[in-house]
Amino acid sequence: MLYIIQNHPDVPAGIYGDLLKTARIPFQTIRADRGVPLPTATSATAVIVLGGYMGVHDVEQFPFLHGVKNFVRDCVSANTPLFGICLGGQLLAEVLGGEVKACCCGEKGVCQLKLTPAGKKDPLFSGVKVPFSAFQWHNDSFSPPPTAQWLASSATCPGQAFRHGRAWGVQFHPEADLAIVRDWTKESGRSLEYQQDFSRGEIELRSFGSRLLGNFLEMAGC
Repeated sequence: MLYIIQNHPDVPAGIYGDLLKTARIPFQTIRADRGVPLPTATSATAVIVLGGYMGVHDVEQFPFLHGVKNFVRDCVSANTPLFGICLGGQLLAEVLGGEVKACCCGEKGVCQLKLTPAGKKDPLFSGVKVPFSAFQWHNDSFSPPPTAQWLASSATCPGQAFRHGRAWGVQFHPEADLAIVRDWTKESGRSLEYQQDFSRGEIELRSFGSRLLGNFLEMAGC
């Protein structure tokens, strides 16, 4: 079973849920933020860990993060394919010994990224044209863990993607759709600007997000 771990009510699977349904790939969304028990790592064929408004260090305010961190750690130990997005990537980075800094290298809106030499060879980014654009909505950022391969960067935030074994962490949001962008930006004071930027590149952004999901599922054997 493919499990999607949701950590916040306003951070859903976006286009990834739609794509999985269209491809008829069985999956289950686990609402960790609601205290739904997490599966065992060995029962999962693959795992996607979504983002959230909280940070990896906010475990006192959000105690369920303890369980998510342990689950991510178990997935790494079990060699279960895992794709961590934004907070999910930060949780993976922390579990692997990387540094996650609050209010550091934040980005909002559509940003341009480039791949490192390792990223150009990594199967997660197979078929991705460089440079590429992705939607960003984060205040915190990670440094790739010492055991990981650094895969992508942006001008503002060097830590955009890394790989450790069969686990990948990214800082950007390949799953975002226009509805998500509207929701996240509504109180930003620049909502219309962010929405228009996203709308202009929506076809390209969706294609990019679909490519990453397809690559991950292929590697996971889903």
